[in-house]
Amino acid sequence: MPLILSIILISFVVAVALATIALTLGKKSLTDREKLTPFECGFSPNKKARAPFSLRFFMVTILFLIFDVEVALLLPLGILAKYSNPLMLTFTAATLTVVLILGLLHEWNQGALAWVS
Repeated sequence: MPLILSIILISFVVAVALATIALTLGKKSLTDREKLTPFECGFSPNKKARAPFSLRFFMVTILFLIFDVEVALLLPLGILAKYSNPLMLTFTAATLTVVLILGLLHEWNQGALAWVS
């Protein structure tokens, strides 16, 4: 039992010592600020390197992913044509297509596809 306690104590001391050393030596100084600025052929940068995030690009990306998944659900229906009931296959394809078109019309109506406001 004393062996286990001594191993735990030594491990704790070593972990605290390493954390203290890392926090002490890892502090940023004011001279590191120059290293964090973008490098443009030795000149000062003309504009900020981290431009604000465009919500329009994000919305277009999300819409693309949603509609891409819908199309990916439609594609295997052609392969399933010879193995499935034609009525059920037609119903499934029509349902997916209607959902896709309704989603597109909704996004168009909400103005998510209008680039210029």
